[in-house]
Amino acid sequence: MRASWPAPAKINLFLHVVGKRSDGYHELETAFQFLSYGDELTFDINQTGVISRSYDLGFPEDTDLCLRAAHLLAMHTDETVGVEIGLIKRLPMGGGLGGGSSNAATVLLALNELWGVGLERRVLAELGLELGADVPVFIMGTSAWAEGVGERLTPICAPEPWFVVLNPNIEVSTAEIFSNKRLTDVGHMKKIRALEKGIDFNGRHSCIEERVIDSTFGINQLESIVCAEYPEVNDLLEWLSQFGAPRMTGSGGSVFLAVNSQNKAEQILEERPPNSAGFVAKGENFHPLFKEME
Repeated sequence: MRASWPAPAKINLFLHVVGKRSDGYHELETAFQFLSYGDELTFDINQTGVISRSYDLGFPEDTDLCLRAAHLLAMHTDETVGVEIGLIKRLPMGGGLGGGSSNAATVLLALNELWGVGLERRVLAELGLELGADVPVFIMGTSAWAEGVGERLTPICAPEPWFVVLNPNIEVSTAEIFSNKRLTDVGHMKKIRALEKGIDFNGRHSCIEERVIDSTFGINQLESIVCAEYPEVNDLLEWLSQFGAPRMTGSGGSVFLAVNSQNKAEQILEERPPNSAGFVAKGENFHPLFKEME
């Protein structure tokens, strides 16, 4: 069995807020793409029946998505085997890169295998939705067009450039951004259909498509709100704009720029403002576990 399990970052190539539901959640249109960079998890299976963690990142166990995912799977399957979960945390919390959701998805995927549960991927995705709207895309394992709160997924292909990703070392509150009163009157931006050709959720890994989505499509409608509330994000976007057309991912505060080479991305990263952190990664249309789990 593998010694460690990847939990990759994601970026939102665009993000449109197209309405608000009666339960208070916002309807979205977005496109997710994975990055070749992320967190890493380990699983020490035991017979104690206890689910625990070997790390402490400063948040309580009852809010830890890794532990919550393990408990959810155990309850759903009546599993009595225990596990100690280890986590190497590389992605910033509150950075819009899906770190917590990716961790939870990897826990579900890994323990489904290690515990011998054998649930289908779509069932795992339904469980994952109970933990967060971004969890299903990591479980389904392909870049995807997403609707609803982000849970209705259509597989897509996207170009796979190199990205430089920067974060101003702040944690942006997703709840705060989505409750901002400036989001009360947002309109429908775009609709795309028939994006599934050449790629699906059933183990076919070709990427021959009629249309692609890249980081020049649409906008991130949350960007202006985050920039007004968190000027550090605005400063990073302005700094990156000298090299191209950067964009914020998710509800912030990480920003990204697509470039045509790894060397160019690394050069920009080295020149980044002193109050920021970041990394270089390749855009990827498949979760690193996708082919293996199939």
